[in-house]
Amino acid sequence: MFASTIFSPALGRVSSVALALFQKFLMVAGLVFVLALIGLQIGYPGLINGLKSLVPSAVASVPEQAVGELGVASAEPLLETLSPRMQGALNYVSRRYRVSTEALQPIFATAQTVGRELRLDPLLIVAVIGVESGFNPFSQSVFGAQGLMQVVPRFHLDKLPEEADHQSAFLDPVTNVQVGARVLEESIRRNGGLENGLQQFGGAIKDPARRYSLKVLAEKQRLEQALQRQSVSAT
Repeated sequence: MFASTIFSPALGRVSSVALALFQKFLMVAGLVFVLALIGLQIGYPGLINGLKSLVPSAVASVPEQAVGELGVASAEPLLETLSPRMQGALNYVSRRYRVSTEALQPIFATAQTVGRELRLDPLLIVAVIGVESGFNPFSQSVFGAQGLMQVVPRFHLDKLPEEADHQSAFLDPVTNVQVGARVLEESIRRNGGLENGLQQFGGAIKDPARRYSLKVLAEKQRLEQALQRQSVSAT
């Protein structure tokens, strides 16, 4: 009882793994010793060296098991592979906005994934990001809008994953694109079309000139034209 109040469950698991490692080592070492004696008896001393090589490989499997039992996180899953269309758009954005391709990779992969889920053109999401923040994930407006798609946190906390930190989640590029794309899809659906939805998303629903939607659509057109030029140059 005293030991259970002092040692944490994690420490208990460490002890169990260490004991398993020691037991396995003794078992293999004992087997090697017995077989080595047999080898000497039958006049085959080379058997000893062969058996020694078995010890490291047999014991090496235990640390891998220990890692799993201790709950050590494995490597994060790879991001979704970009389609040729999205990869071409990424290359264009990298040159135009002077942002590294490595920094853009998770942004474009998320736009591709969430775009497919919400039935939004991922290039539209990318165009909104370009207009809203110029691909600066730490951008913040005077009205409190944050991140790549300039989402206002107090209005969209319900769209965050349960485990997200409400204080900083909207500055995370992947989370911001996930939430921002949902806000965009909701705006388009509720306002009866793309242009009205964009105006709502940009907080300019009453602008008769529709300047915000025109700006986003012009950005999307530039992306598509860049892809066409890349396609022509490739042929």
